[in-house]
Amino acid sequence: MTSFQRKTGLGKGLSALLDDNDSVHPPKGGNDSLNETLQVGSISEVGIDEIETNPYQPRTEFDQVALNELSESIKVQGLIQPITVRKQGPNKYQLISGERRLRASKLAGLTRIPAYIRSADDQQMLEMALIENIQRENLN
Repeated sequence: MTSFQRKTGLGKGLSALLDDNDSVHPPKGGNDSLNETLQVGSISEVGIDEIETNPYQPRTEFDQVALNELSESIKVQGLIQPITVRKQGPNKYQLISGERRLRASKLAGLTRIPAYIRSADDQQMLEMALIENIQRENLN
C-alpha cells in the first residue's frame, strides 16, 4: 500500500458485521417524555455517574497502560472529543461510543464529561459503536 492509498474499514458495509438474526433488546423503562433541559442533538456536560456503559460494546479489551496515558493527557489538555450517549431518563444516559474516553476521564478524576446526546434505538446504537471502533482499526 502506498502512502496515497488509504485502508478503509467500512468497505463491506455494516450488514457484513451484523447478522440478520442478531437481536438487540429495548432498554427497560423506555425514554418517553424526558423533560430535561439537555436537548437531543446537543453537546452538553453530563455527570460521569449518570452514564451507564454500552451493553453492545464491540471492544472487549481495554489496555490499562493506554488508558493511563489517555487519562494523563485528559488531565493536561482536557477531553478533546466528546463521548456519545443516548438519553435513558432524567439524569440518566447510556454510552453509545467513547468508552475509553469515559474510563480515562474517570481515572483523571473528572466528575462531568462533554457528551453528544443522540437519539438512537438499540440497532442504531450498535451500528454507531461498531462504526467508531472500526474506524479506529485496532479493535480486538
